[in-house]
Amino acid sequence: MIRTWNEESLDHRNALLYAMGITEDDAKRPVIGIMNAWNEMNPGHFPFKDVIDELKQEIYDAGALALELPVSGICDGICSNTPGDRYTLPSRDLVASEIETLAELNMLEGMLLLSTCDKVVPGMLMGAMRVNIPTVMFTGGYMAKGELDGKMLTLTHTKQAYAAYQGGQISRQEYKAVVRNACPTPGACPFMGTANTMCATAEILGLSPFGNASVRSQTERWHELGKQAARQLVDCVKQEIRPLDLITKDNFENVVRYMMATGGSTNSILHIPAIARMAGIDIDPEFFDKISSEVPWISAIYPNHPTYTMEEFEHAGGLNAVVGEMLRENKIIGTAKGVFGTTEEMALGKRSKDPEVIRSCADPINPHGGLAVLKGNIAPESCIVKFAAIPRGLWSFSGPAKVYESQDDAWHAMLSDEIVSGDVVVIRYEGPKGSPGMPHMETFMAAVLGKNMGSEIALVSDGRFSGATGGLAIGHVSPEAYDGGPIAFIQNGDMIHIDIENRSLMVDIDEQEFEKRRKGWKPVDKPARGYLGLYRKMTSTTHRGASIYWDLWE
Repeated sequence: MIRTWNEESLDHRNALLYAMGITEDDAKRPVIGIMNAWNEMNPGHFPFKDVIDELKQEIYDAGALALELPVSGICDGICSNTPGDRYTLPSRDLVASEIETLAELNMLEGMLLLSTCDKVVPGMLMGAMRVNIPTVMFTGGYMAKGELDGKMLTLTHTKQAYAAYQGGQISRQEYKAVVRNACPTPGACPFMGTANTMCATAEILGLSPFGNASVRSQTERWHELGKQAARQLVDCVKQEIRPLDLITKDNFENVVRYMMATGGSTNSILHIPAIARMAGIDIDPEFFDKISSEVPWISAIYPNHPTYTMEEFEHAGGLNAVVGEMLRENKIIGTAKGVFGTTEEMALGKRSKDPEVIRSCADPINPHGGLAVLKGNIAPESCIVKFAAIPRGLWSFSGPAKVYESQDDAWHAMLSDEIVSGDVVVIRYEGPKGSPGMPHMETFMAAVLGKNMGSEIALVSDGRFSGATGGLAIGHVSPEAYDGGPIAFIQNGDMIHIDIENRSLMVDIDEQEFEKRRKGWKPVDKPARGYLGLYRKMTSTTHRGASIYWDLWE
């Protein structure tokens, strides 16, 4: 047993367990917390209600006692393009706090983490690294793709359709049909967005069963993986195997390598360093860029491909086939260990079944990974772009700045045709402190794509993006405007130059002009009360994970 109880304390706890019908014999078993983020406002977490009894029974049959503990489980999509979106990134750190609190307060012997979505998976992993008791994560599987008139749909197509409707390109009835058919089942949105990138993170780190990150939700295989997760956790409890007995920097490097091979979400550059920090491991944006130069991009699904989704990805062999292809060319560290085995074993002997969906490393989509870190006099520390979602012809782009102090202002400007071809739209004061909370800029870019202007304008922002964002969108500009970063001093008409291949983001302003514009400057101070006010006060920069815990966890 990992926890040490004195007799009085244990009896005091047991008296309360007896009140809920737990027998004296069962109270002697190691108590495992099922940290369940199920709720009725998140389709990615909704399937967990179908599997909870099976998980409890597997744990009981293996000799432990599973008790369910609720944890926050927000869906970014529910609050998209509303003031509520400011809470999504801060909720990650809130979830980490919940995991730490529930595990330590209840003196748990182990944890089974149930999570699927963007901020909840990394939040739980951050908490798990801090607590460091036997832990396994079981993720919820992906949603079926939508379809309308023979065309693939996902949630993000609803935003594109709205812009097309507002622009008179489709009727209201056609727009509503897209909304109705975009999300046909529960599960994670079936594109290579943040949710599926984070589920892959859990599996590559070594905390999820092999195949969990690329399985359709609610299927027989998904249920079997859940049972496997439960059994393996009890084995870890009995052997007192903790996450940090296995996880090293090699595991985190493998996560970044996998992300580059699959064109994963830009939000990973916030989440992976924050998780690693809780494990005592330092990872920065330069690490991502270094790996990007070493690992080829070999798999593309939406938004990096116009029609392929997680369904095609799973049929081609899924995460395990990608790992198999990477192992053949030594593009991933096969000896890294996890709860279910090594990274080499994670491949399950698989190779791609469909080279159109998952290619070999010898025949990549691009010889470099799908994300790039840029620097320049707009972003002296860093910024990020998902060039996997950008046609090669847009990797170099120059144009006059058109500046907005919020996404909402820019979105309305886009819908009213104020933004024109050739513009570089600058949306600032949407960073961790400026907004505060760093809501994603998906709505603006979806409007751009809905108006068929994805190849005609660029976006530069200190905000972040949905993992499903397409088009030339550069985010996480650091330092952010609220901290007096150079992006705060760009004016309408300033010429901006983007050069992805040379990792450069520059504006035609010299240092003398910057100094002139800084005189008398005060940041735009958007209202922030309660938790958002606390987050603004305590958060680190995007260059350092945008976390309230960054400087508290040395």
